Amino acid sequence: MERPPSLHPPGTRDGAPGGPVNFVRAIVEADLAGGLDRVHTRFPPEPNGYLHIGHVKAICLNFGLADLYGGLYNLRFDDTNPSREEVEYVESMQEDIRWLGFDWEDRLYFASDYFDQLFEYAVRLIEKGSAYVCDLTGEEIREYRGGVEPGRDSPWRERPKEESLDLLRRMRAGEFPDGARTLRAKIDMASPNMNLRDPVMYRISRAHHHRTGDSWCIYPMYDWAHGQSDAIEGITHSICTLEFENHRPLYDWFLDQLDLPHKPKQIEFAPLTLSYTLLSKRKLVELVNGGHVAGWDDPRMPTVAGLRRRGYTSGAIRSFCDEIGVAKFNSTVDLVVLENSLRNDLNPRAPRRMGVLHPVRLVVENYPEGEEEELPATNNPEDESAGTRNVPFSRELLVERDDFRAEAPRKWFRLAPGKEVRLRYGYYVTCTGFDTDPVTGEVTEIRCTYDPETRGGDSADGRKVRGTIHWVSATHAIDAEVRLYDHLFCVPAPGDVEEGGHFTDNLNPSSLEVIAAKVEPALADVRPGEPFQLERTGYFCADEKDSSPGAPVFNRSVALRDSWAKIEQKLAKGAT
Repeated sequence: MERPPSLHPPGTRDGAPGGPVNFVRAIVEADLAGGLDRVHTRFPPEPNGYLHIGHVKAICLNFGLADLYGGLYNLRFDDTNPSREEVEYVESMQEDIRWLGFDWEDRLYFASDYFDQLFEYAVRLIEKGSAYVCDLTGEEIREYRGGVEPGRDSPWRERPKEESLDLLRRMRAGEFPDGARTLRAKIDMASPNMNLRDPVMYRISRAHHHRTGDSWCIYPMYDWAHGQSDAIEGITHSICTLEFENHRPLYDWFLDQLDLPHKPKQIEFAPLTLSYTLLSKRKLVELVNGGHVAGWDDPRMPTVAGLRRRGYTSGAIRSFCDEIGVAKFNSTVDLVVLENSLRNDLNPRAPRRMGVLHPVRLVVENYPEGEEEELPATNNPEDESAGTRNVPFSRELLVERDDFRAEAPRKWFRLAPGKEVRLRYGYYVTCTGFDTDPVTGEVTEIRCTYDPETRGGDSADGRKVRGTIHWVSATHAIDAEVRLYDHLFCVPAPGDVEEGGHFTDNLNPSSLEVIAAKVEPALADVRPGEPFQLERTGYFCADEKDSSPGAPVFNRSVALRDSWAKIEQKLAKGAT
């Protein structure tokens, strides 16, 4: 696979060659100017879920930096907690990263590749007097660690080296039950940084590992495995999010104690926080396991798999990450920024089609019965090379129910009694009347006349109409299931809940609307994942799982901006 084009076009955005330099780049460039001869980064996900849009920011930064400076990047799975990890997650993450456009070539690693080496490093720390085996329980360790006040030394902190070495080897051999003992680093129980209060390096856990099977019953903690794995791989810059800033002294302490020939530099950046979205993997697991969504690839999920199924493109997502840049401080990005990235990506290339989501019959009374014709329609007004297609026109059409008002409000330029509108690619029509259901009062049929001299949407006498609506021929339209997706949560900060509440209380009950729609025949054979625009409605794609020939299922990727909705809001404000 070829590398994608640079994520930072020259001179355009944060991080671009010749353009503004973000603080991470400034550090890397200073290191290169100081004698560093290469850049080597990595992305180290834990395989306990699917990648989400927050991970993509880290991927683009880590892999993009290496790409920018002609360096290398690794993919390394932090598989040190087998009770939560699955092969499914390993495979899905690789698929997602490749789809995003990155190739780690032959540099695929796992923390489990280094289990033997990490164990030997641990032995070295005990021999130096920098680690000891502790018999405190997990609860006791937390109690001894303290809080604002200094922690207390473990009763086993001064255990003889020989005894700790013997116990560690017996822990490795499986002589003790889960949780009976731990290996801890000996640092400073009075440190204001809680991470330095004799952190646990190994715990006993008889969990089956997806790669090493049952050959290990002790597993390294993240802080112990991470920096040493970076050093083994020759990573120059360990780039991570701000929650690891307080872990950096521990990262450096382990490397200094071992005196390894290579010492990576840890740099922290602000993680992505997106409005109306949660990016906590633990909470995403809750959504999946609790049945609140239909799996990790549910199009409402912020996972890469969900975004891809919804119709997001890799280019739009990379452009979004480029747009928001890299910062030192936490802030929330409005979800509309991500949506605009997709609109900008699809607008110049997505073919236009017509479909009616909430159809009502429109009878053209003066059009000859039994006749029909083909009208030329532009495939994409943004791309002349896209050409045209023919759409069938007949006496009975279907239009959007919302495009008709029995009593037209001010600034209403769509269908209403006596009003003339343009049918997209078709004719001018004037509404002559309508019928309603005697029980519900709902409009069941609209009647109109057409001007035959306006074929193609232009008037021979030069008159203009301000409203244009889309339509499909009732005779030729095909059935399609259309899924309209909205925000998964109904509040901008769904993680903020009152005491006693739960984040699922903020789920949006209207996040999915399934509609039996009518669409033009050109959409009968659209391929899964292929984007298109339903004019005046939004960008869509055929669902990669549920769509099939003869029974299309379309997911709305992102809506178009609704100008009438904005007008209505202004009118409502004016009325109050």
